[in-house]
Parts: sequence; structure tokens; C-alpha cells
Amino acid sequence: VQLQASGGGLVQAGGSLRLSCAASGRIFGVNALGWYRRAPGKQRELVAHIYSYGLTNYADSVKGRFTISRDNAKNTVYLQMNSLQVEDTAVYYCNYFHDSNNYWGQGTLVTVSS
Repeated sequence: VQLQASGGGLVQAGGSLRLSCAASGRIFGVNALGWYRRAPGKQRELVAHIYSYGLTNYADSVKGRFTISRDNAKNTVYLQMNSLQVEDTAVYYCNYFHDSNNYWGQGTLVTVSS
């Protein structure tokens, strides 16, 4: 499985960005696509994920601000990030999870300036 992420960049606090990640390869069955992030000096943490049947899960810190969605026909996951805060600055990683296996995309940097 290969994951190609895009959409990071520099934005001012309060602004919005949309991340996309296209998955290719053996995408099938019950699976989850999601986003993790690693801020400077911190451990990687879950941001949000969405299962193939639609169930979503969000980190408390992004609830109400971020929305995850997916297009199963395109095997693509999106992360709409609104009301961005300086604390959201991090490298964001796309993730695919299936049958106890994790696959990771390259990171995309999101920088939120004050």
C-alpha cells in the first residue's frame, strides 16, 4: 500500500487548510484511513481516522475544528482543518490500517503562524 499526501503549508491562526491522501495498492475489506501528527519535541499522536464503513474518531484537541472524510471510490481521505491554532503546527502523516497492519505516507508540514 502506498500513500500520497498533499495539502500542507503555511497559514495564519484562525485559517483553514485541507489535507488529502490518496491510497493505492491492496485497499480492501474493513479498513481505516487517518491522520496522525508529530509536533516539534512531541510524540506522534492520532488526529482523526475514518473507517471504510464511515465511523470516525477524533482527538479531543481537534473536535469541532477538523473534519475527516473519505471517498472510497478514489481511496482518498481528506482532512478539513478549520480554526487552526499555533498548536496545530506539526508534520501530518497519512495512515492506512488493515488487518493489524499500519502503512504510512510521507509527512506533510502544516505551519500555523500567530
